[in-house]
Amino acid sequence: MENRRERILIADDEKEIRDILRLLLTQEGYQVAEAENGKEALDKVDEGIQLYILDVNMPVMSGFAAAMEIRKYSDAPVMFLTAYSGEADMTIGFSSGADDYLVKPFSNVELLLRVRALLRRAGRMREAGESRREEEKQAGTEQESQETGASQAAGNILYYKDLQLDLDSQSVRRNGEWILLTRTEFQLLELFFSHPKKIFSLENIYQSLWQEEAVGDGAIMAHIKNLRKKLNDSARDPKYIKTAWGKGYYAD
Repeated sequence: MENRRERILIADDEKEIRDILRLLLTQEGYQVAEAENGKEALDKVDEGIQLYILDVNMPVMSGFAAAMEIRKYSDAPVMFLTAYSGEADMTIGFSSGADDYLVKPFSNVELLLRVRALLRRAGRMREAGESRREEEKQAGTEQESQETGASQAAGNILYYKDLQLDLDSQSVRRNGEWILLTRTEFQLLELFFSHPKKIFSLENIYQSLWQEEAVGDGAIMAHIKNLRKKLNDSARDPKYIKTAWGKGYYAD
């Protein structure tokens, strides 16, 4: 068994589910913390938790509500475990800030694959952020930074139609108004807008964003649906994200 440093918090009101998850994860070498509901999970939020696995339907505070609160304090990935498999439930889940969604009963193998993938993605993002900060630190004197600041800012803004994507802060504005997106939603927009007219299949999206094989199509479809809703983009006649039926998605 590999001794891993990652700490994972699992929140589920069913002790049997928590026992199964704890056994699976500790056998893989992960450190595990537990909570019986969303409120208890929120009380245990700290920088040492690298992944949150939350049941949706819990007493006191639901997984959806807990995820929204966790997002205020942590960028660690969130995965929902739930008995609800409907598209509407997935859409709500991803709107709450979730990174993945697994339906009960789940395969132990699939659960572990998704856990590894989420931790791997989060690790890459941390490394990229640290590398960018180090480059900025070594860029030169404060005066040089001020002189180049305007060009750097311009270079880190991606314009598409009436949208402005700030690649540094991962924020989006339209006509001066901020549009609140999750991390994955922003990544999808950046991918599409950086390659206009290129059709991205499900496999292309997973490889481009996370360098891994695609796992199901429900998650990406839910993210696209959320994006269109937040951008007031019609699915029938989209302005920003278009569907190439049977092929994938693209920005025109």
